[in-house]
Amino acid sequence: MGGTVRLEAGGTVAPVRAFVFREPAAFVVGRTQDCDLRAPAGDRQVSRRHCAFDIDPPTVRVRDLGSHNGTYVNGIRLAATAARPYELADGDEVRLGGVVVSVSSTGAGHAAPHRPPPPVDATRAGDYTLVRKLGSGAQGSVHLARHEPSGELRALKMLRPDAVLRPELVHGFLREIRTTRTVRHPRLVAFQEAGSTGTRLFMACEYCDGGSLAQRVAEQGGRLMPEQGVALITQVLDGLSHLHGTRTAGASDGPEQAPPDRMVHRDVKPSNILLTGRRSEPEVKVADFGLAKAFERAGLSGHTVTGALGGSFAFMPRSQIVNYKYAGPSVDVWAAAACLYWTLTGTTPRDFPSGADPAEVVLRAPVQPVRRRMHRIPGRLARLVDSVLADGDRDERPTPSAQEFARALGESL
Repeated sequence: MGGTVRLEAGGTVAPVRAFVFREPAAFVVGRTQDCDLRAPAGDRQVSRRHCAFDIDPPTVRVRDLGSHNGTYVNGIRLAATAARPYELADGDEVRLGGVVVSVSSTGAGHAAPHRPPPPVDATRAGDYTLVRKLGSGAQGSVHLARHEPSGELRALKMLRPDAVLRPELVHGFLREIRTTRTVRHPRLVAFQEAGSTGTRLFMACEYCDGGSLAQRVAEQGGRLMPEQGVALITQVLDGLSHLHGTRTAGASDGPEQAPPDRMVHRDVKPSNILLTGRRSEPEVKVADFGLAKAFERAGLSGHTVTGALGGSFAFMPRSQIVNYKYAGPSVDVWAAAACLYWTLTGTTPRDFPSGADPAEVVLRAPVQPVRRRMHRIPGRLARLVDSVLADGDRDERPTPSAQEFARALGESL
């Protein structure tokens, strides 16, 4: 075809080495002696035979040879199982471990190929092998993943692929990472690490093998016994009490030199209450801090614009809609009481008619007394739950703190 391909290897390859091809050739990169380009022995991210360039000037293609840590084209990982090599263009950059190969391709009439994005390895994300999807939402998906260096199973939350086109998604995900990293408590899901694969951000947290409270209630016929429900929600309140007292640096969320601030979750619901440990005595882990926010300086961060609303309406007090931007710990306590109400009765504190605007229901519909749903609930417990839901909904009298509510629950049975 009459052209030239030039591969320039740098990164951990020092000094920089250049390879010029005017004839067809195969060019293998790895750590073994028979490779055309040997990565430094200390670059353990490079496999023994990592990838191969198929060269027919001015055309050049690359394929992964089943490497452990992947081959990346312009930051996107190639699928190791791709049926055909990926055609490169002049100016592309191929990375494997610490080795970076820059591609130059010239020739008469040669133009950049019309090509789809590199085939992505959908089973890997950094050091993680994806085992199965656990769930998905507007922000992205959560997978059960194996951390290969340690062999641990973790929950890997991945931002959706098109998030780079939506800055608000990236901003929210980074804020969730900061919040999750900040809070450490036995009743809050533990942060492990965060990173990226290509253009996708991910966050790894501990995996809770008992599923969610929503799943557990469904498995037990739609309701729990009062003793079971109280035991679980008391643990939730323990985690929330710690969260509400957590001090987190606020310089990135507000004015420079702002003092540390405390946190509020704002989306406590059965699907965000995870279970682990023995099935007969499960341990609770509160998860998903995507809507969590510092509350002492609420309104100063610029993160919640006027009119913005997040959370799940069925477990949201009226005060959270009226004053969402400035929501404080009381909204979490109300939501925990609503979760207990739901575990005891199988229904939410309000009725949400089909087709009704859920925000309007929260604003206008009354909370139904818990014994109207299930009359066998102990009277003292019923009065406590009704009181917390009524006070927190009207916002006229102070809602008890998470710690106070937990203590009252312990005395209600």
